[in-house]
Amino acid sequence: MKILSTDQIYQADRVTILNKPISSIDLMEFAANQCFKRICEISKSKSKIIHVFCGIGNNGGDGLVLARKLTEAKYLVNTYIVNFSDKRSDDFQVNYKMLTQLYVTPIELSEASSFPIITRDEIVIDAIFGIGLKRAPAGFVKEIIQRINKCSCLVISIDFPSGLFAETSVIDKDSVIRSTYVLTFQNPKLAFFLPENKEFINNWEVIDIDLDQQFMDSLDADFEAIDINQIKMIFKPRENFSHKGTFGHSLIIGGSYGKIGAVVLASRSALKMGSGLVTAYIPKCGYQVVQTCNPEVMVEVDDDNYLQYFNFKTNANAIGIGVGLGTHSKTKDGFAKFLKSNKVPLVIDADALNILALHKELWSLIPENSVLTPHPKEFERLVGKWNNDYEKLDLLKELALKIKCVIVLKGAYTAIAFQHKIYFNTTGNPALATAGSGDVLTGLITGLMAQNYSAIHASILGIFLHGKSADIAIESQETMETFIASNGIAYLSKAIISIN
Repeated sequence: MKILSTDQIYQADRVTILNKPISSIDLMEFAANQCFKRICEISKSKSKIIHVFCGIGNNGGDGLVLARKLTEAKYLVNTYIVNFSDKRSDDFQVNYKMLTQLYVTPIELSEASSFPIITRDEIVIDAIFGIGLKRAPAGFVKEIIQRINKCSCLVISIDFPSGLFAETSVIDKDSVIRSTYVLTFQNPKLAFFLPENKEFINNWEVIDIDLDQQFMDSLDADFEAIDINQIKMIFKPRENFSHKGTFGHSLIIGGSYGKIGAVVLASRSALKMGSGLVTAYIPKCGYQVVQTCNPEVMVEVDDDNYLQYFNFKTNANAIGIGVGLGTHSKTKDGFAKFLKSNKVPLVIDADALNILALHKELWSLIPENSVLTPHPKEFERLVGKWNNDYEKLDLLKELALKIKCVIVLKGAYTAIAFQHKIYFNTTGNPALATAGSGDVLTGLITGLMAQNYSAIHASILGIFLHGKSADIAIESQETMETFIASNGIAYLSKAIISIN
């Protein structure tokens, strides 16, 4: 699903109005009616008082339609106009008149002292500002936002939390609504996926308002949110006459004394993901561990307690390297020697990334269309510090273009950079913030690449399934606290079933 820029969203509105054809006031009516249906599901009861705060632009117009719909449906509604300007949009004024025809007179707020008493069990609808906001709310408007945030009640923002910026970082965090739900129109917004905005957006969902789909499909978007339709297009069902050679040979290189478990997890997940053959190349100290834990996995060994020779015999289709590797000086030397001779696509994780961060002269040796899977701290070691999450995304694109690889920046809404585009994963939950989770992901992506998935498709599919496994585990019997990395492998079958 494309994540459109603010300008593209405005274009889509104009094209829809022109091509349908539909008036802007009717489009607003339809959009607000879609939100109304969802709000009825969320509120569950007509006994709760609903406070609708409207700005004086088109976002406020959406709020006025909602207030009218809720009033007509016999909800207990209080409507407020946050009077921050004398310039009211045409559609706002039309909907203001329609609301008053129900004998409802909205309360005009021109100072914070007029703010109503709102209890915890009531509901606030935030329709003050939309995606076009360029300056932080100040004065009495900021005070109203602060008072809403102090209510500790359910807050539903229409399209976008008021005070949040669509394409730049927030400067004054006290001037932004902290939403319980965001009901956003047609497409998700980039701001939803950035960690710096986590306190403003608890849950978001897309409300289809029937914008011109053909026009939106024609637009080039720098960002996309991965959805189930995209996953179904990527996933390759197996054919009847397949055999283990059809599905490639994965090689997992890693491990050091005390860190053999990382290789156990990565090799097991590569096998579980469907790689026809899997070999682990490890120090001798881990031989019995891997053979016992993963009897289906073949093993080659290096030195006693760490890797230094990298003289494996396996002819692999894809190689995952770095899990539990360590950064011993001889390991660093062996890794550099390996890069100079290797031509097989890599999935590079953990200590292999840390070695690359210290030796940037090795970057040119990484095979094109490899995959790097840093967590934020590892990414910082590679590219340096950033001032905000928008700058971080620029650095992510720059690195992907520079080394001609896929960069997977792990975290909530894992960001996958390839060429000029960034894809955000939409599965997963905080249960994945556990030791070994990254090792499992390395194995999944390696296993998919061994099966001849492209680097970008292996990354998108592997990350989606990894997150989906965690979602299913939490829906089943695990809790956020008790989930461990191997659960991500255990629930993989159910994750795959869910996309078929």
